[in-house]
This record gives sequence, structure tokens and C-alpha cells, in this order.
Amino acid sequence: MTESIDTQEREQSSACMSADKKTLTWVNTTYFAQGLPIAVIRNLSSLYFTHLGVREAYLGYLNFLGLPWNIKFLWAPLVDAWSTKKRWQVMLQALLGVLTLVLAILCFMAGMSTDSSVYLKATAVVLIVMAFVAATNDISIDGFYMEAVPSRRQQALLSGYRVLSYRLATIFARSGLVGLVAFASARLFNGSLFFSWGLVFGVTALVFCVLAMFHARILPNSQGSVISADSPRRTAARTFVAFREGFVSYLQQPRVDIILIFIVLYKLGDEILFSMFTPFFVRELGISGEQFAVLAGVVGAAGTVVGAMAGGWWIKRVGLRRALWPLTLLMNLNMWLYVWLAIAKPDPKTDWGFAAIAAVHGIEQVAAGLGSAALLIFLLTTCSKEYRATHYAIGSAIMSVPGTLFGGIAGNFVERYGYSSLYIWAFIASIPGMCLIPFVPIREEEV
Repeated sequence: MTESIDTQEREQSSACMSADKKTLTWVNTTYFAQGLPIAVIRNLSSLYFTHLGVREAYLGYLNFLGLPWNIKFLWAPLVDAWSTKKRWQVMLQALLGVLTLVLAILCFMAGMSTDSSVYLKATAVVLIVMAFVAATNDISIDGFYMEAVPSRRQQALLSGYRVLSYRLATIFARSGLVGLVAFASARLFNGSLFFSWGLVFGVTALVFCVLAMFHARILPNSQGSVISADSPRRTAARTFVAFREGFVSYLQQPRVDIILIFIVLYKLGDEILFSMFTPFFVRELGISGEQFAVLAGVVGAAGTVVGAMAGGWWIKRVGLRRALWPLTLLMNLNMWLYVWLAIAKPDPKTDWGFAAIAAVHGIEQVAAGLGSAALLIFLLTTCSKEYRATHYAIGSAIMSVPGTLFGGIAGNFVERYGYSSLYIWAFIASIPGMCLIPFVPIREEEV
């Protein structure tokens, strides 16, 4: 009898371990599938158009591709109201694969044409569609995660894997895919950037399709219900009512005017600083494709993770109120290093020059991570327990909209005044947010 009980316990334990391994697998792959589209749309597109000689004003407009992520909370209730999060994911990731394949085809067609302008315009249109699809993919992944892993304790245990997988997707795009462009241009296509980028977009399309097929097979059926044919309008109406109540309650919290202004201004300077990152490094400083892969993929990703972890640790140790000032100063004062880069322009072809560029970029990424940790934790203090997800979505959207809008006109600014002036104005834009720190209400008990 005892042996039978022990056997049952071992079988149950084995089943739990198997389930945990399966959960860990899909958490890693879904958040990789969340990070990759953003890296392709926001980062690779900028490098692609920079390589092709597009002027800075148009490169700045690429920042507007971030708007769908800024406003995605507006159609998030629709994802809740129709079908299941699993089906949404599979459909959207397959669609991302098809759209990325279209990008590849456009690249090859441009490479064989004497006038590539029409194909570049078509590429921009496809990227806009992809941005909305990718933002909706974000909604479905986060919603599926909260449904399939309802335990707050287990969510906390898996949060590190989510961040790691997201960062690995960024590294894969910024290092692996960018490195493949450089390799294909030098070794396969005799310097043809169109054909090289066509190969890279083709590989990326294949990755999206594999992810879609893998998730169709491995993702568990979450608790989200499939809406019947006669009920979607009613369900959507209830969802929108709940969202409206959450939005209204967010605006009713004490001193909400100061909170909103602070959220808008806190990282504005930092967003402006990085709005023209790719053309500054590639075009102004003369960074090669291989060097850019190292800087953007390895140095940048590592710096951001280290900064975010260090910022979170410091806030946990001394509290948000005491940590906010030093973290903010570190984030903003480092902008002057970019002013120095824009003026000195160290030669990346020399060891010293590339080391100086990498050091400045790494330090600034760490500083940006420190500031991001402070702002994200502050956003959590503004969220009520009843509407935590809605309040966080609203706060994070408000946080990023100004940077997207100002980043969109950064290219025009650079064409008129240069990169050093852009970085000086980025620091000036950070001053109002710092001035608001003494007046911002912080509920330490919510941290």
C-alpha cells in the first residue's frame, strides 16, 4: 500500500515537473515572439533605410511606427471579446510571417529595378501594417500569459524568463540578423544591400512561421472562452464598460494632474536621445555592419538589463522616493557623453575609437535602464488593485507617446542643426521632469 502511494506521488511529481517544463518552454517562445517583431519594425527598419541612403528627416518618421504600441490599449478589449488568446497568437504570428515575406520580396524586386523608390514606399506601408499586427500580438501574448498562469507567485517566478526571452529576441535581431546582412552583402551578393536585406527578411519570415506552427501545437488551451456567434457584441460592450470604469478611476486618483505630467516628461529626454540612434552610429560615426551588431545587440542589451536590475535593487533597498533623484540624475547627465561623441567623432576603424564609442553607448544604456526601472516602479504605484492591468496599460502608453511624437520630427531637427544640438536639446527636455520630482506623490507602500 505504501509503495503504491509512493509510486502515485512520484508520478504526480513527474507530471508537475513535465507541466512546468512545458510552461517554461511556451513562456520563453511566446515572449521571444513578442520581442522579435518590435526589433524588426523599430530597429531593423531604421538600419535598412539608413543603409539605402534615406535622408534623416524620413528616418525620423520611422519613430511613428511606435504609435500602435502606444495606443494598443484602445483595442485590447476586442482581443478579450473574440476567440481565444491562443488562436489570436497563432493567427497574428503567421500573419507577421506573411508580411515579413512581402518585405523580402519587395527587397528583391527593388534590387532588380532601376527605380527602387516605389518599392521603398511599399515597404513603409507594409511596416505600418506590421506595427498594428505586432502590437495586437503583444496584447494576445500578455493576455494569454495571465490566463494560463493565474498564480501571482508563479508569474513572479517566470517573470525573469519573460524578460530574458524578450531580450534574446532583440539580440537575435540586432546582432544575428544585422550580422547576416553584413555577411550576405560581402560574401553572397557582391555588395547588394537589397538582396542582402531580402535574405534577412526571408529568414525572419521563416522564424515567424515556425513560431506560429509551434505555438499552435504546444500552447495549452487557456481559460479564456470562445465567444459564441450571438454574443460578441454584448461581451465587447461589457469589456468596454469595464475599461471605461478603469480609465475613469485612473483619472480620479489624488493629484492625477501632477502624475500625468510627470509620466509624460520623465523619459522625454532619453527618448529623444535614442530617436536617431541608428543613423547617428552608422552614418555620422561610420560604424560598420559588424560593429553595429555588437553595439546594438550585445553592448546595448547587456547595458539595459544591468541598469534595470541595478535600479530595481536600489529602489528595493532604499525606497522609490530616495532612489528617484540619483537614478534620474544618472540617466540624464549621461546625455552629455553623446554630445561629446557627436563633436569628437572618434574613428571606429581604430581600436581606441571603437572602444570609446562602445563605452559611451554601454554607459548610456545602463543609465537608461536605471531610469526605466524608476519610472516603471512609479507606474505600479499609480495602479489600483481593482484595475491594475488597465491602469498600467494607460500609464505606460502615456509614458511613451511624447517620445514617439518628438522622435518623429528628430530627423528634420538633425538636418537643420546637427546631432550635437539634438543631444543638447534632449538634456534640456529632461529638466522639467527632474523639477517635478519633489512634487510627485509616491505611495511607498505600493512599491
